[in-house]
Amino acid sequence: MTAQPTPKGAWRIAFLLFLFMLLNFADKIVVGLAGVPIMTDLKLEPDQFGLLGSSFFFLFSISAIAIGFLANRIAARWVLLTLALIWALAQFPMVNNIGFTTLLICRVILGAGEGPAAAVAAHAIYKWFPDEKRTLPTAVLSQGSAFGIIIAVPALNWLIVNYNWHYAFGALGVAGLIWAVAWLALGQEGPLVPASVAAAEEQRIPYFQLLTSRTFIGCCAASFGAYWALSLGFTWFTPFIVKALGFSQQQAGLISILPWIFGSVVVLMTGWISQVLMARGFSTRGARGVLGTIPLIAGGIILAFVPYVDGARLQIALLVAGSGLSGSIYV
Repeated sequence: MTAQPTPKGAWRIAFLLFLFMLLNFADKIVVGLAGVPIMTDLKLEPDQFGLLGSSFFFLFSISAIAIGFLANRIAARWVLLTLALIWALAQFPMVNNIGFTTLLICRVILGAGEGPAAAVAAHAIYKWFPDEKRTLPTAVLSQGSAFGIIIAVPALNWLIVNYNWHYAFGALGVAGLIWAVAWLALGQEGPLVPASVAAAEEQRIPYFQLLTSRTFIGCCAASFGAYWALSLGFTWFTPFIVKALGFSQQQAGLISILPWIFGSVVVLMTGWISQVLMARGFSTRGARGVLGTIPLIAGGIILAFVPYVDGARLQIALLVAGSGLSGSIYV
């Protein structure tokens, strides 16, 4: 079969969705980055801060599933716009002096808005790239998360150090509104939709069969492990650097981007190698499943050693390597 050409404008959409994921992960990490100032100002104990960190995920999965069904029936363009507006509006209450309860509620709302983000963004980008050309744009999409950390952490940390943590939340709200305006002006629905709809009409597979397939269960198990490492980093990496290892808030902000720099290299290399293997006739199980799982397993083994080593540099090195390798499965 002749490969489908990539539609004109596909990489423009990919870039906008890259920025979408950049904002998505900047929103996720801001609480962990400002963890010590937040605990100090609101007089929070570690268990309360842990609850605050996990509150982001209370509705995360439920929302992802619910919106996933809607995204099959509503144009992805409007779903993405709605999600971005929810993110922006959920940040603005933190500009004022608020209590623990308000912050908790806003993080729950933000989590509900961000839960579907990665899946809907992938759904949107797949309407612009045929199957055999999807791995690299998917890798670029996922790197929005890494660059969200690499770019946003120094900027947000500068606001936290020189002003206060309230400004960091306000800046994210403004950035979210700017992206929403850009998407409204430039975002479009992919032209490959008719082909996918026709294919769906030819062969419909029951959801039970999909959700109980070994491939799906394997992906869920792998994502569970990867997200364990990811959520740990979101909430506790920066407070650990400050409180346990004795670094300043300014130093911790720079250290906090190291796992994401390393992880971005791992994910881009994984995506590129996967696409090359697919082009050479390897099965999707080998070129995607096995290739993504090996670094994930290695990352988990490395993280397991963190409690058993001494020295700040070695602990940071293990955290960076373990967290960075764990992200390979997302592509």
